[in-house]
Amino acid sequence: MSKREFFVTPGYGEKALDLLYYSQAVKVDNRVETSGQGGWNDDFEIPESLVEEIEQAFRNVERTLKTAGAGWEHVIHVNSYHVGGFPPEVNETMSRLYRHYMPGHAPIWTQTGVEALGLPTMRVEIRVTAIVA
Repeated sequence: MSKREFFVTPGYGEKALDLLYYSQAVKVDNRVETSGQGGWNDDFEIPESLVEEIEQAFRNVERTLKTAGAGWEHVIHVNSYHVGGFPPEVNETMSRLYRHYMPGHAPIWTQTGVEALGLPTMRVEIRVTAIVA
């Protein structure tokens, strides 16, 4: 039988658990799935700059992966959700950060445009699947 373990990222994850009752990641055997990570700080404030928001979302994914015993080097699949379409800085920033965080491999990626995300000011949310070998 598979073992599952849920993880709560210190800071914003603890607040999300208290307010909305969800975990930031789950590990089943050697597979880690994260919930969507926005570009927020620990107080759920979103930067005005779209590029800074995407950069913070990547840092939040990293924080959440670390909490579950994984890292970007283990990521095999990325889902990204975007409000407001895909201006050039979206793909430029995403691909720059993929190269930065995963220089040894290119993950599979599903990019989806959406009408809204969990916070009214959010423009990006990223969730990943990682395999810890």
